[in-house]
Amino acid sequence: MKATVHVMLKDGVLDPQGEAIRHALGALGFDGVDGVRQGKVIELDLADGTDEARVREMCEKLLANTVIESYRIDLS
Repeated sequence: MKATVHVMLKDGVLDPQGEAIRHALGALGFDGVDGVRQGKVIELDLADGTDEARVREMCEKLLANTVIESYRIDLS
């Protein structure tokens, strides 16, 4: 079983890395990019039968800083 966790900064939280990427894209001639938000993707290989609540607990305790980040879990 695999879980993919997508972690992003919450709306309203300053994203300096995203802003640096947006600036670099403009410098390279990629016009029309008004904003960039950068996040991370974490893939977990889990034992069969691991439920989403357990993955959520992992996110809350370690994988995401829930004060400034939100996350989404995809199970497959």
